[in-house]
Amino acid sequence: MQAGCTLWDGYIAFQRVTSLSITPARRAAFGRKLRAWYRLNARDLPWRRTRDPYHILVSELMLQQTQVSRVITKYAEFLDRFPTLEAVAESRPAKVMEAWSGLGYYHRARRMHQAAKVIVRERHGKLPQTAADWRELPGIGRYTAAAIASIAFGEAVAVVDGNVERVLDRAFGAAKGREAAWQRAESLLDRERPGDFNQAMMELGATVCTPRAPQCPVCPLHDWCASRGVGTARPQSPRKRKQLAYGLARKNGLVLLAQRPADASLMAGMWELPIFPDAQRDGNEPVATLRHSITDTDYDVSVFTVPQGKFHRLEASARWFARRQWERLPLTGLARKVLRRLPG
Repeated sequence: MQAGCTLWDGYIAFQRVTSLSITPARRAAFGRKLRAWYRLNARDLPWRRTRDPYHILVSELMLQQTQVSRVITKYAEFLDRFPTLEAVAESRPAKVMEAWSGLGYYHRARRMHQAAKVIVRERHGKLPQTAADWRELPGIGRYTAAAIASIAFGEAVAVVDGNVERVLDRAFGAAKGREAAWQRAESLLDRERPGDFNQAMMELGATVCTPRAPQCPVCPLHDWCASRGVGTARPQSPRKRKQLAYGLARKNGLVLLAQRPADASLMAGMWELPIFPDAQRDGNEPVATLRHSITDTDYDVSVFTVPQGKFHRLEASARWFARRQWERLPLTGLARKVLRRLPG
């Protein structure tokens, strides 16, 4: 809220904004302000230079729960390796996972591979053009479908992600449920330029209307906003803390790696260093320690050298790889981090 405003002033502003219906004229004014801001302030991101639906699919899946800075490099590398959706469909799942390594949330890569196979084998390579058709594919939810359809094909359909929902909640008051948020976004959508409008809404939430310390004075929707950024942050669940011990077994330039089960709930089929739970009981000192975070858990990781006499305990469920081999495996992000830090 602006300096000098009282809570009562904020309440009156809230009543004024939310009581007004979204008429065509107000929708047009809202869209003009937003697009003008976006033209001047949008970040220059590689997936914004194209309307190729495959490229947009890759970017949207990569950006889910992943920072833009981490996606930029991976996006270019992935498209270099898989320049077309046909290339994804024809590749083995492990190769797609390998190219995804480092981004986390590997179910996204598996679902992309599944969707690619459906498009190539059952739809003769023809990509859907509407959000409804995109949602028929495995792993493509409402948000991703709407983003691709609006940006690549100009379909007049709104998107709602966390950033968009926060902008709308602050501007018009909290929506009563997720569906209400989608309906509100649809009522504001610029139907002439839906792709630009959706990207502008997401960009505003990501760079200006941030969860903490929103930059209200420079917001293009400042005059529309009921809260001016004031509001109680949604409570976050406390993070968990766990310890992990891995074994580093090496011989003749090879390193021993284990593969996660195909039905594992996290990172199924990915390769990692074998778990070595008895290392600390033996009184060994770790050769490396690091911290690693996955979703809501922070891990304190210790890596111990495995004595040659204990290789047999781990070899039954693991395989030996040369560096040139493991560098091309679909490694977990933690395993890649550990291996690249170790000498040799």
